[in-house]
Amino acid sequence: MKWIAEMPYYKVGREIIGNEQITVVNERFIQLYPDKITTRYHEFLIRELFDISYRRLGSEEGFLYLHTKHGIFSYSIKTDPTGFIKVVKAAIHKIQDQH
Repeated sequence: MKWIAEMPYYKVGREIIGNEQITVVNERFIQLYPDKITTRYHEFLIRELFDISYRRLGSEEGFLYLHTKHGIFSYSIKTDPTGFIKVVKAAIHKIQDQH
């Protein structure tokens, strides 16, 4: 199944190599499908999603929040999520209207 919309996010980790600690930044993607949202390690059915929101930190970075029946999941992002949020909210409303 092909995704409808995609949003990049990043995960920061630290590794010890020799006696030195280095910071590793991994880019990942949140993908919206007709019935679910997936991240690298999670899958949320749209019917289990209550909302999506964004909080900016500084001029370029922020957190994208998925409000689910399993709790709130946050993702660090560097790009404007306005379009992605709009599409996800439309998907949530569509599922809610069907029930």
